[in-house]
Amino acid sequence: MCLNLSAATAERRTPAMRLKGAQAAIICLLTLSAVQGQDGWSVTYTSTQICALKGSTVDIHCTYTYPSRVNGNVTVVEKAVWFTKMKGDEHVDVGTEAEFAGRVQYQCDNKDCTLRITDLRESDSAEYKFRFVTNQPGGKYSGSPGVTLSVTVLQAQVIKTWPTLYPTWKKVTCQSSCRLPDPHSYVWYQNEVNIDRKESSFEEYFGDADSISCAVKGYEKLPSPSVCVDDQTCNRVSYTSRSICALKGSSVDISCIYSHAHPALSKFWFSPERSHQQQHRSHPEDLRKDSHYAGRVEVIETERGRSTLRIRDLTERDSAEYHFKFKTQSFEWKSSLPGTTLTVTALQVKVSRIISVHQTQTEAELKCESSCSPAGRLSYVWFKNGQKNTTQQTSAYTDYFNPGDNISCAFSGYEDYRSVHVLKLPSVSVSPSGEIVEGSSVTLMCRTHADPAAKNTLYKGNQILPLTPEGIYNFTSISSEDRGIYECKTEDQLSVSLFIDVQYAPKLPSVSVSPSGELVEGSSVTLTCSSDANPAANYTWYKEDDNSAKASGQNFIITDVRPEHSGSYYCEAQNTRGRHNSTSHHLTVVTGKSIIVQNIIRLTSVVLMLIPLLLVILWMRKKKPLSSTAESNELMETMEVRVR
Repeated sequence: MCLNLSAATAERRTPAMRLKGAQAAIICLLTLSAVQGQDGWSVTYTSTQICALKGSTVDIHCTYTYPSRVNGNVTVVEKAVWFTKMKGDEHVDVGTEAEFAGRVQYQCDNKDCTLRITDLRESDSAEYKFRFVTNQPGGKYSGSPGVTLSVTVLQAQVIKTWPTLYPTWKKVTCQSSCRLPDPHSYVWYQNEVNIDRKESSFEEYFGDADSISCAVKGYEKLPSPSVCVDDQTCNRVSYTSRSICALKGSSVDISCIYSHAHPALSKFWFSPERSHQQQHRSHPEDLRKDSHYAGRVEVIETERGRSTLRIRDLTERDSAEYHFKFKTQSFEWKSSLPGTTLTVTALQVKVSRIISVHQTQTEAELKCESSCSPAGRLSYVWFKNGQKNTTQQTSAYTDYFNPGDNISCAFSGYEDYRSVHVLKLPSVSVSPSGEIVEGSSVTLMCRTHADPAAKNTLYKGNQILPLTPEGIYNFTSISSEDRGIYECKTEDQLSVSLFIDVQYAPKLPSVSVSPSGELVEGSSVTLTCSSDANPAANYTWYKEDDNSAKASGQNFIITDVRPEHSGSYYCEAQNTRGRHNSTSHHLTVVTGKSIIVQNIIRLTSVVLMLIPLLLVILWMRKKKPLSSTAESNELMETMEVRVR
């Protein structure tokens, strides 16, 4: 979004000013978003122009699309990065660059990605582009043009409107090098005291010794440097840097420019945090008198109006906000405005992921981490067992490592303050290391090469297996069910896996026959033998009462079945660990003549069963007409009697 102009403000402008404002609004609307893409591939930025204050936080946001399938294959995003520069053909991830250490975060989910940069520096001004890589051939896409970030510092400008008639009447304006988003109001400080002014500029009477500073409402911690409203000396303090990152063990210089209208009675550096801890809130203590800084602090003034606080042998406890104050006969600079924030960091090497595990080495990706980075264009320097790696210059380092390797990293130019790290890579091993046979005793070791020893967890699937304090799991008599993948996981969720292959003799084989039932002479039949075995079994077929092998292989096929094939068959499953016979399966072969005889017998049986039934039916039919004749004779006799 861009600066919103209220209707009341627009009415006070001249027609030309109104037109100019309307044109600016149109330009802002045109730059709210950018869409590129073809064939379903695209990147859309929320804004292509962003102006942000030095020291603030900015979010650069985009959404992206890609085809869900290409040639029937599901599309999967494998990598997503924000970048500002290239190294050869490689897009350099800003998250791995030294100058962004501790200041960059990715918030990406469901085709939506936000780059957050904290503690912005003027050197962060650049064009930021988003790129994603998928599993599809050529499935890479970069959103170009990207988002142009401009980092600015507020400046308070003093204009003499009536220098002759009213020399103390001045106009002050709060300016920036780019257009800030939605500055609804401003905050003004006169001699570091907040005054009731909310405009971006105003006119007022000022004293000769007054200083002025401004800030955007909501960003009071990021005010402009204090400036004198008059050309002569005024009361003010301006810090060279609002924030400084320094390495543990190094030295740091914190500087300011100051002036006072009258001779100073006292001046010194202090830290509000230290004053609060020592209950000196109303009377800040000179750091040179603080026992915490004893022998490590000095104040240097090589030129008039410039003071430098130097702290040596930095510790992480030195991280604090530092202020300079002075006092004259009639004025005291109390340092109510923000000073310089010092962050002391120590580099750390961490194992981000394990890529592959070999017999003596582990391929892993390491990360050099810190809470911040010193100012300037920096790169990383890596050391492996004291030897400098001249090719790796980002925070990520991928290589093959041995347990106990000494790995360290540093910022370029700060090699004396590098990290020291002995790799704590998890390892999993099995003893004996050769072939494992069912029923033998096996020892599984899940360990991390570290001192003190790290706590690990052993898994088989979702099952947690109990480890001894030495990281050992014993199989007193390993079985075929114990065959599988075992995962050794550290407290940092790094893991390595090992497959245990348990060898065993064939289990009881089973035999199946197709087709089942009696076999007709001349047909075909397939016998199949199956057995659980490791290594896989070899099969041999036998017929009972015949010691010679009939066939070899899992399937025994008889293509032209004959009567002599009748009998009981069994298979033998065999591997290097033993052998096992199946139960017998009987085959019955029926010849053509046998089938005719069987059919005659069946037909005769059917006929014999039908003869009694036919006799009953004939008898019933014969009985029915006789009964009808008798009934007719009786009826005739009755009629004759009646006639008489």
